[in-house]
Amino acid sequence: MYFFISNLSFVDICFTSTTIPKMLLNIQTKSKVITYAGCITQMYFFMLFAVLDDLLLSVMAYDRFVAICHPLHYTVIMNPQFCVWLVLVSVIISAVQSLVHALMVLRLSFCTDLEIPHFFCELNQVVHRACSDTFLNDVVIYFASVLLGGGPLAGILFSYCKIASTIRTISSAQGKYKAFSTCASHLSVVSLFYCTMLGVYLSSAATHNSHSSAAASVMYTVVTPMLNPFIYSLRNKDIKRALRRFFGRKL
Repeated sequence: MYFFISNLSFVDICFTSTTIPKMLLNIQTKSKVITYAGCITQMYFFMLFAVLDDLLLSVMAYDRFVAICHPLHYTVIMNPQFCVWLVLVSVIISAVQSLVHALMVLRLSFCTDLEIPHFFCELNQVVHRACSDTFLNDVVIYFASVLLGGGPLAGILFSYCKIASTIRTISSAQGKYKAFSTCASHLSVVSLFYCTMLGVYLSSAATHNSHSSAAASVMYTVVTPMLNPFIYSLRNKDIKRALRRFFGRKL
């Protein structure tokens, strides 16, 4: 569990680092200019860490599923080699899909003066402002969204359905609470991540207002990664105990 949390924390740091520094620089310099190479690079790393965040959340759901539904086999199934393999596969999938999208954007032609109504180079906004045909790009974006967005979400829902059915079979109330508390933090992070992301894209599809979509995107690009460490820390007894010892020693 701690191995996956540490990886998720690292990915959240990288995820926010792809957009926030440039946004703060734009605010300070009052200039929103970005080079073509810089835009493609930002787009690639944003998609890389966004998808990796999504895949890690699904891997963590599987980890909780094994811990609650198969507790006696947990150390055998979730051995260190298998955990490293799961993270490595997630990284490879994220890197490949980001590279495909970046290469698909490179084949497009753009006008000399291009304005993106967003605070970062968002893939959909960039593609729809191309001067050439974007049908193939739209197909790839739709296919990747269904596969890499719907697939992990379906895995998370399936894992929690199995977890809920297992918790129902526990006789004692204390046992039910203990089983539920082990996945409460992860469930909170998953709900925050998917609700904010789905809310942004559903609202943008309904209103077709790019500027309101850019403002709402701050929720899943800034607020959600910032809240993740607090959610896990405040619900983890070991972390709270270590903080008490640390601050007690300082005092």
